[in-house]
Parts: sequence; structure tokens; C-alpha cells
Amino acid sequence: MITVTNSPRFLISQTAFIGDVILATALLEQLHLAQPDAVLDVLVRKGNESLLANHPFVNEVLVWDKKGGKYRSLWALLKTIRARKYDAVLNLQRFGTTGLLTAFSGASVTIGFKKNPFAQFFTHRIDHRIEPGLHEIQRNAEFLKPLHLIVPLVKPKLYPSSADYEAVMSYQGRPYICIAPTSVWFTKQYPPEGWIALMQKLAGDLTIYLLGAPSDAPACDAMMAGVGRASGRVVNLAGKLSLLQSAALQEKAVMNYVNDSAPLHLCSAMNAPTTAVFCSTVPEFGFGPLADQSRVVQTPQQLECKPCNLHGKSACPLGHFRCAWTISVDELATF
Repeated sequence: MITVTNSPRFLISQTAFIGDVILATALLEQLHLAQPDAVLDVLVRKGNESLLANHPFVNEVLVWDKKGGKYRSLWALLKTIRARKYDAVLNLQRFGTTGLLTAFSGASVTIGFKKNPFAQFFTHRIDHRIEPGLHEIQRNAEFLKPLHLIVPLVKPKLYPSSADYEAVMSYQGRPYICIAPTSVWFTKQYPPEGWIALMQKLAGDLTIYLLGAPSDAPACDAMMAGVGRASGRVVNLAGKLSLLQSAALQEKAVMNYVNDSAPLHLCSAMNAPTTAVFCSTVPEFGFGPLADQSRVVQTPQQLECKPCNLHGKSACPLGHFRCAWTISVDELATF
């Protein structure tokens, strides 16, 4: 248990991808519930810091520039972290670089996964378990046990600003759905032909907004072209909205269609209606949707090759990609 006379200071380290940072916000909510006076800092990789803008419980966001001088940035971070004199550092990753920062942080309490190469130097080590029914936010909640903090499990949460909501207000004049059709990993992405067929079924009286990063805009344009006559109901917003603006738009959608990717977790953090399409991966890995109105759609076939990988692959190893092609568009369209 942390016992200090002043407000305890925590550093939560999560320098992985966008979705990982979003899910880590559940731990921020829990820490604030347990110790409202605690000072909460977060370490993320460069590019993900905007997710925590406006967050009412975050004191400071430290940024690791992994692409621009990775180790120079790491050394500067270590000096900053040691100067902060944290009471506890919670490292939610299993990799050596953040393990080094944790081990040599100078914090009274250091907590990380047993699989981390620097785990022997942590004051507390946590099992990293992947098993059915165990979500990532539950894995992260295990970090509270060494601190003797008992709080209920809560969902991740993001806090778009009033400006973020104003930025998307013009898109919300009539009922709409959002589709985030792309993914960094090919085998996590429902095929473009499937999304096109879905849009043709759904267009009707609904506006369809395509969401994604600027690099996703050409793929979204190609899908719009494939929709044909119904394309007048489809709007490509890829690259035109920030992450928090996308989250604000998803919050009021009739439905959000997402792959096993970051937009899924945006929906969870906004409690937005979610249809999560799982191709090569499975929700049992712990990254399924958490919104009150949510469902998972995946192939009905029992494929020995599914799941083929925890994170997805750049191509189907067997060349057939049945885990995606056998997902029914009709099932997707029914919500």
C-alpha cells in the first residue's frame, strides 16, 4: 500500500497502439475512484497523446518519440521520470524499453508483467493471462492489487471537448452509421467487397460515414466508387476528423461497424453502439467490444487456422482468408 503524506503520484505507462491507450483509461478511472487526490501521469508513444486531451484525471502526458531518436528520447524520459519522484509506476507493457524505464524510475513501487525482460527489478510482478472471458481492462485491473486498492471494474472513457462535438455537429442532422473499414493488419480487415455490399444494403435512409486516418482515405474512396448509385449516402471522412472528433461522431450513431482495431475501442470508450467484425482474431484475446449495445460478428465456420495470430498478419498464411470471406453481409446488416 502506498502511504505518503501528500497526494500520491502515479505514472501509468502504455506506449503501444491507440487501442491499448484507450483501454488503459479504464485504469485511470479506477485509480481516481480509489484515490481522488492522486496525481495521475501517463506515458504514451508520440502520436497518441491527443487521446488524453481534456481528460479530467490526467495531470501530465509524457511522450516517447519512438521514431525520432528512439533511445535519445528514452534517456530524456528516464531523467524526467526520476525527477518526478513517483510513488508508483504501473507499466502495462511486456517489452524491455518501458521495463527499463520502470525498473530505474526511482519509484517506491514498480509494477509490471512477469514477461517483461526487466521484471526481476520490479517490486511487484503480474501474470499476463490470455483466456476466455478475460478482457484487457481486467488484465490491467490486476495492477491495483499490489496497491491494495479495491474498486469496481469500469469501462474505458474518453473526453471529447465541446469543440470536438461542435466539429461533428453538422454531420448529425439525420440518422447515420459509421464504418471504420480499414486496419493496420490485413487479416483483421473485413474485405472491401464486403463493406461495399453492406453499404449497398444499409444506405436507404441512413447516411454512412467512413472513418479512418489520412492514409485510409484512398481505400475509402475506392469503396465509395464501388457502392454505385447508393454512394450519394456515403461520406468519406477518413483523415478529416481527429480521434476525439471521430469518437464524438460515433457516440450518436445508430450503429458503428468496426474491425478488431482502434475504432472498436473508441466505441467502447464512448459507450457507442458497436458491431465488431473479427476476422483472423477472436474476442477471447480480450479486446472485444464493451459498449452496452454491442455484438461480435465472425465466421460461423469452425476453422482450424482461426485465430492465426494475436495481432493479425499482413496476409492470410494459407491464402484463402476464409475467416473473413465467410462472414455474412446479411448478418452484419441486421442490428
